Amino acid sequence: MNEPASMIGEHLREVRTNLNLSLDDAAKATGVSKPMLGQIERGQSIPTITTLWKIATWLKTPLSTFLQEKQPEYTTIKIYDETPVTEDSGRMRAYTIFPFDPIRSMEMFFLAFDPECHHASEKHSDGVEEYLMVLSGELQLIINGSEVVIRKNEAIRFRADVPHEYNNPFSEECAAYNIIFYPNR
Repeated sequence: MNEPASMIGEHLREVRTNLNLSLDDAAKATGVSKPMLGQIERGQSIPTITTLWKIATWLKTPLSTFLQEKQPEYTTIKIYDETPVTEDSGRMRAYTIFPFDPIRSMEMFFLAFDPECHHASEKHSDGVEEYLMVLSGELQLIINGSEVVIRKNEAIRFRADVPHEYNNPFSEECAAYNIIFYPNR
């Protein structure tokens, strides 16, 4: 975990440079002195909430941006190292790849459906969408009463704010990626 001063400084420098602003420009606009902004960016000083609020307001950036841990450049997941959530006597397995992320308003799963698997899903909140890409096998979806079959290397996007079902009435396992997007979060 980064020290608060270092974390705030890194975020300030990143936001300021992304906006192509010099320390002079930022000092004039915020009313915070150039030396103080420099000390904050170098992690030598922790600004008061009032000072940080001035900076955030002027940069049109949420205050919480300066207080968050910096995200890694990339994240890798080994799907089968995760513990799946199961349904239908274990015939459906959902492995969390990326849990819900409030910044991105989405979550991602790897799903495995054994033959004869059936999973009915209640409707999600208004506006929620699901994206599903079948990697192997076939999957029958019932979306608000309409049947759609998705085969290997096919994908579908659908409104998930209606009742929907995932069925595998076929003879081989179906594997798929599933992304759930929450636009109102």
